[in-house]
Amino acid sequence: QAKSLFVCKVKKGKFKMGITEILLIGIGLAMDAFAVSVCKGLSMKKMSWKKAIVVGVYFGIFQALMPVIGYFLGITFESLVTKIDHWIAFGLLVFIGGNILKEAFDKDCENCNDSVDFKTMLILAIATSIDALAIGITFAFLNVNLPLATAMIGIITFALCVIGVKIGNKFGDKYEHKAEIVGGLILILMGVKILLEHLGIL
Repeated sequence: QAKSLFVCKVKKGKFKMGITEILLIGIGLAMDAFAVSVCKGLSMKKMSWKKAIVVGVYFGIFQALMPVIGYFLGITFESLVTKIDHWIAFGLLVFIGGNILKEAFDKDCENCNDSVDFKTMLILAIATSIDALAIGITFAFLNVNLPLATAMIGIITFALCVIGVKIGNKFGDKYEHKAEIVGGLILILMGVKILLEHLGIL
């Protein structure tokens, strides 16, 4: 019984989220943190792998933790929304993806300094992981292995953020907005896929 708290039961008719879907969502979620990591690298006069790892650890931990919190919030209300759960998952994913796209076009490089102190990184990690909280809520309505999903999201975020610092330091902010656009589109398409499969179109 304890195990069922962390691994969703197989739910008939629910969208089954496999490794490929989790991988894509992990990449989509990580793009906001990746963009901030690029900024961090851009502000470094000399590449610091130590700082890059610190950035990756902060973002990775929070991106992995937030879906767990969201999942438990979701299962609290799951029984009340079982008839429209697929629409909720679709709506949240499209909303989050659309918001990421909007931010990609609206904002310039924020917090462009190389500080990785606790206060700075805590604020940035929370700010960039709010979307992951909402994704966790959608997990409650899907057939997904929560430990696997959160571990993959955390590892993907860590790796992409370390790479992002290096890219920012070497190439500047050339890839920051492009990454966010890709991330937003991935989440929107995943939401559409969930809805279409539920409607029997796919």
